[in-house]
Amino acid sequence: MSLVLREGDVEAFFEAPFNAYPPELGYVSPMKGDIVRMLDPGRNPLWQAGNAYRFWTVHRGDRPVGRIIAHMHGASNARWGWRRAQFGFFDCADDPPAAHLLLSAAEGFAREQGMGELVGNFNLTAMQQCGVLTGGFGQTAYTDMIVGAPWLPGLLEASGFTRFFPMTTFEVDVATARRPPHVLDPARFSFAPIAQQTFPERMAEARQLLNDGFHDNPMFVPLTPEEFLFQAGEMTAILDPRLSSVLTRDGEPVGVIIAIPDLNGFLKATRSRIGLLTPVHFLRFRLRRRRAVVIFYSVARAAHGQGIMGAMLAHTLERMQAAGYESFGVTWIADENPASLRQIERLNGRPLHRLHLFRKELS
Repeated sequence: MSLVLREGDVEAFFEAPFNAYPPELGYVSPMKGDIVRMLDPGRNPLWQAGNAYRFWTVHRGDRPVGRIIAHMHGASNARWGWRRAQFGFFDCADDPPAAHLLLSAAEGFAREQGMGELVGNFNLTAMQQCGVLTGGFGQTAYTDMIVGAPWLPGLLEASGFTRFFPMTTFEVDVATARRPPHVLDPARFSFAPIAQQTFPERMAEARQLLNDGFHDNPMFVPLTPEEFLFQAGEMTAILDPRLSSVLTRDGEPVGVIIAIPDLNGFLKATRSRIGLLTPVHFLRFRLRRRRAVVIFYSVARAAHGQGIMGAMLAHTLERMQAAGYESFGVTWIADENPASLRQIERLNGRPLHRLHLFRKELS
């Protein structure tokens, strides 16, 4: 069958991974509506800020079997002194000619932008899903974890990409996790749950704490209010206020944990589409929540090294166990972040997946 590259086909972009990957791979897509929002220049603040992007799908016959987006993040290049274009959502069948077409298109975009390297996956920035799965294939993923096929690293390497920046995702058993020491003075410290009625105020605090606590992390760029709300605004529909909280000391926010129920079972049941049975699947999801995922946790830099993060994790574990959750996942932690790795080790967390970024220098 003939091989055709198409640009700008949103429907095919959503469908491609379902054709590229067998069901046993465990791929779970974001909701179709979320993919549409991400690609819409009128709705995604990344594109409204002037960051260029293009996306493609590759088709065999009438079936999309691969996809990729190439994009710029001007704030990252400005802060870190890069000349970097990024690719994301690289999903492809085990089809080297198809992969070559997609990656060549992304490289062409990077050269058009005058960049010196192409790096990915970023779906769509380092503050969102990041990396290419290189180990732990077959492990059941949690929401916001990248799932990819075992042949993707080879397809990238065949096109001249090399791996760097290793990362790991983790799973923690709630019942057997070691509890960090809970040493907070209740006269000074208080946990404020993130609930629907306090969502705007708490999320504004969460963004400030994320930007402050992550300031020195590799690749991190502070999120604007618009970017943060774009990523988190849909969270109100799935909130469980027992999981997420902002910690205050003497009335001032010093730490935050954002965790949500794992959505992957619901997404699989609906094939990530809104349909007639979606309300039924959502009700089942609400009644059977046993897995959660920690999206991020952060402590203000002025409060680092004071045992606050351990106490926050202990509090969250207690709340999860009381609510009937059995496990939670932790999205990627880089090898060069030993403090976060030590926190997970103290919890008896087990590694789930291995990921790397891939890059190619452009002549």
